[in-house]
Amino acid sequence: MKLIRALALLVLLGVAGALVYAFSGAYDVAAVPVERGLLEQQLARISDRSVERHAAGIQVPPLTDPAMVKLGAAHYRDMCVTCHGAPGVKPAEIGAGLNPQPPNLVHSAGDMAPNELYWVIKNGIKMTGMPAFGPTHDEHELWSMVAFVEGLPKLSPEGYQAAVAEAGPAEAPGSPAAAPGH
Repeated sequence: MKLIRALALLVLLGVAGALVYAFSGAYDVAAVPVERGLLEQQLARISDRSVERHAAGIQVPPLTDPAMVKLGAAHYRDMCVTCHGAPGVKPAEIGAGLNPQPPNLVHSAGDMAPNELYWVIKNGIKMTGMPAFGPTHDEHELWSMVAFVEGLPKLSPEGYQAAVAEAGPAEAPGSPAAAPGH
């Protein structure tokens, strides 16, 4: 019985200490310097596991249609390159100033399965700067972004420039946004 009381007291003191620390202002919320402390490492692990779990049942459609990849290139050019960069393109100032740093998808796109990329693109990631594109894009557009990101590590800087130049507008053919005057 004494052992249980002692453990309960230790847990209570730990929780009280964590609350005092959390509400004292001692935790530095500044975006600079970019450090990967223990808390940040654990939050990254939690994020990775959450994405894996939530994406587990998502069925991946074929992602090789050139029109789909082309549409994905237009969306990537318009919405992603600012933070993630591209082959031969560094992230813009806003992307470089985010903490945690957005992954360089040229190097890390292969670290996630297509269903996981889709889930992240659709739902975003809290407190990282990664927006959710699900509310503003249809399924075809979301999978088009996945199709393009999947091929990003294989593109040279010249290949990337050619792909986004050829891509045209970032609207799916037949969508209201693709209508003249939109």
